[in-house]
Amino acid sequence: MFTAKITSKGQITIPAELRKRLGTDLVELDMVGEEIIIRPVRKPGGALKKYALKVKDIEDVMKMEEEAAKDGFSREDDHH
Repeated sequence: MFTAKITSKGQITIPAELRKRLGTDLVELDMVGEEIIIRPVRKPGGALKKYALKVKDIEDVMKMEEEAAKDGFSREDDHH
């Protein structure tokens, strides 16, 4: 068993030995009673599905990225 300190930002360090045994750098957390369960996520598609874009064309995605970048730069310039 390992002991880990929770930082002020809510972070802990998982010891290297356990990270190697997980076989992934993506985990899901659950709380059962007073225990926190950490499970490896080996197929991130399902876990990240809610963040996926629903756009079909790569051209549409590229256009969205370009517009977001332009918007970000113009907002940054407005602060100067």
